[in-house]
Amino acid sequence: MIAYLRGRALAVTAETVILEVNGVGYEIYCSGGAFRKITVGETAELYTYLQVKEDGITLFGFASPKEKELFLKVTSVSGVGPKLGVSILTSLSADELTQAIATADVKRLSTAKGLGKKTAEKLVLELHGKISAVEVISASGEFAENAETTAPLSKADEEAVSALMGLGFTKNESTQAVKRARDNGAKTVEDVIRKALTGL
Repeated sequence: MIAYLRGRALAVTAETVILEVNGVGYEIYCSGGAFRKITVGETAELYTYLQVKEDGITLFGFASPKEKELFLKVTSVSGVGPKLGVSILTSLSADELTQAIATADVKRLSTAKGLGKKTAEKLVLELHGKISAVEVISASGEFAENAETTAPLSKADEEAVSALMGLGFTKNESTQAVKRARDNGAKTVEDVIRKALTGL
């Protein structure tokens, strides 16, 4: 398994970089985060995943261990192959992707190139509980601040959150889903729960 490479970037295409390591050139399909770290002619380091198939071997590169770990979680979902996983991580940053999954934001996930609504829903369903809201807090703490400064819920919305938590969703996921349901026009508690479940 090739898990990490450090070398000089020889060339860059729309999807790949050729990294020279000890006289050997490795062609690596990179995420957007990885591309942002690379300058042709300069030394770069990538955390890599090696895919071995009957028709060939492919290397995928990531900017950090966290991004690689997220890629492995995403590609563990049926229907999401390595190239789609890299495409998702190019359309959304690691923090944006983890936040979208943790808060069951299917609409945001569906903006990723190549990712349809059904597959986005499957990502949320299968990775629920595997990616916590804690993982999405950025180094600047922006997500935590947003969570703290959000307006308090009404009594009806609190009931809806409690109902969703009773179904196994976390408090943060339930709260975000209820707020989106309200934004989408839900009026009664029943409507809120129904729309929230659709979003989750």
